[in-house]
Amino acid sequence: MGWHLMSEYMDFSAVYDILTREIDYPKRASYFDEVIRKNGGFRGILLELGCGTGSLCEAMARLGYDVIGVDNSPGMLGCAMEKRMVSGLDITYICQDMTELDLYGTVDVVVSALDSLNHLTDYGDFCRAIKKAAFFLHPDGVVVFDLNTVYKHQRVLRNNTFVYDLDEVYCVWQNTLREGNLVEMTLDFFLPDGEGRYIRREDSFGERAYTRGEVLSALEAAGLRLEAVYDADSFSPPRPDSERLVYAARLDPDRQDIFRQSAPSAR
Repeated sequence: MGWHLMSEYMDFSAVYDILTREIDYPKRASYFDEVIRKNGGFRGILLELGCGTGSLCEAMARLGYDVIGVDNSPGMLGCAMEKRMVSGLDITYICQDMTELDLYGTVDVVVSALDSLNHLTDYGDFCRAIKKAAFFLHPDGVVVFDLNTVYKHQRVLRNNTFVYDLDEVYCVWQNTLREGNLVEMTLDFFLPDGEGRYIRREDSFGERAYTRGEVLSALEAAGLRLEAVYDADSFSPPRPDSERLVYAARLDPDRQDIFRQSAPSAR
C-alpha cells in the first residue's frame, strides 16, 4: 500500500495527539459538517477513513452523526478507543485498510481528513480507496476529503526539516522529495523516561500529492461526480499556492446503475 516502513504507526500513535494538539477538532468538525450540508448531505451515518486516534470522530459524533472510524493501525485505534471510554460516545471503530474497506451496509457520509489519502502513495491504491468509499455510499450520500497539494509538497515540505521541541516529546521531522510528488518522511522522536533520560523512537512513511486531474479521474472511475473544491478550511476557490484542498463529491445519478449493481443493502 505504498511506501511505508512502519505501516502500523505503533510508535507514532503514542505521540500523534501531542504533535497535532494545535488542531481545533470541534472547529474542523463544524467546517466538515457545513461542507456536507452545503453539498446536499445530512447528519446520518458517517464513515471516517484514516480516523487515527479518533479526535475528529468524537467531534463529529457530538454534532449528531452516527460515526464509524476506520484505520489500519491498531496503535491509533487503541488511542481512539481510550477516548471513547472517557467520552461515552457511541462510535464504532474498525481496523481495516481503506483500500480493502468492507462494511455491512451503506453510509450517508464518507470523510477523510488530515491528508490521510495522501498516505496512499500508489495511485492505484488511491483510486481503490475512492472506489470502495463510493461502493458503500448511500445514493443520497456525500464524500468529503482533504488532500495536501502538489504546491505544498514541492514548495513547503520538499527537502525540509522541522523540529518540535515540546515538554512531552522532542521530534525531528525530515522530508525527502522524490519524483512523482512523493515526499518520504522520517520522524525521530525522543520521549522522557521519567528518570532524566530519553527513549528514542523512529517512524518512516510517505505522502504523495495528487493533481486535480488525477483526483477527478479517480472520482469518475468510482462513479462519483465532483461537487466542489475549496481552499483549505474555507469555501473559497483553490489558489495557485493552496497547501490543502477540500473536495466534495456525490454519486453520479447517470452512472449509479453501472456502479451499484452489487452494492450492499441500505440501512
